[in-house]
Amino acid sequence: MTTRETTDGAGAVAGLLLAAGGGRRLGGRPKALLPHRGRPLVEHAVRVLREGGCTRVHVVLGAQADEVRARAALPGCVLVDNPDWEQGMGTSLRAGLASLAGTGARAALVALVDQPGIGPEAVARVLGASTGEESLVSAAYEGVRGHPVLFGAAHWAGIAATATGDRGARAYLKEHEPVVSLVECGDVARPFDIDTEADLAHLE
Repeated sequence: MTTRETTDGAGAVAGLLLAAGGGRRLGGRPKALLPHRGRPLVEHAVRVLREGGCTRVHVVLGAQADEVRARAALPGCVLVDNPDWEQGMGTSLRAGLASLAGTGARAALVALVDQPGIGPEAVARVLGASTGEESLVSAAYEGVRGHPVLFGAAHWAGIAATATGDRGARAYLKEHEPVVSLVECGDVARPFDIDTEADLAHLE
C-alpha cells in the first residue's frame, strides 16, 4: 500500500472507492482508466467523494494497478493494492476496510468507480445521515438500496467476514436490514454501472 496523505481528517468518515475491476466485458480495460471528461474515470470518482464531504479517501486498485498509479492523478489519496481483485468485489471491500484500521475513521462511505451518474449530492446526503460508528446508511433509488453505502466502524469486522465474490456487503446489509437507514437519492443521481460496451455511451 502506498500512503500519500497526512493525518488530516482522522476521526471523520472516510471515502472508500472500489476501483479494482478489470472490465472483463469491456475487453479487459480496467474500469479505473476508462476515459471520462478527458481524464481517467477514477479521478472523477475521487473528486465526487471529496466534493461530497470526504476529506480522507482510500482507493482500492487491482487490475493494472501500476498503470493506474502512473496515469491517474490521485493526490492525497491512500492507494490500496488488492492482489485478489479477480475473486470479486468482496475482496476489494475487505482490503479497503482493513486499510482504514488505525486511522481513527468512524465510518467508511463506499462508492464504486463505475457509477459516474452518482455525484457529490448523493454522497453528501448519505454522509449527512451518519450517526457514528454504529451507522448503516444506504442511498436508495425509488426505495431500492444502492450506492454509496456508509458503514460505521462497529460493522467493519462483520462485513469483512461475510464479503465474498461480487456480493460485497449485500448479505450483511440484508441481515441488518431493520437498522439500515435509506436515503433517497433518485432525484440527484443515476445509479447505472459501466459494465458493457453499450454502457460506455454514458461516459463523456
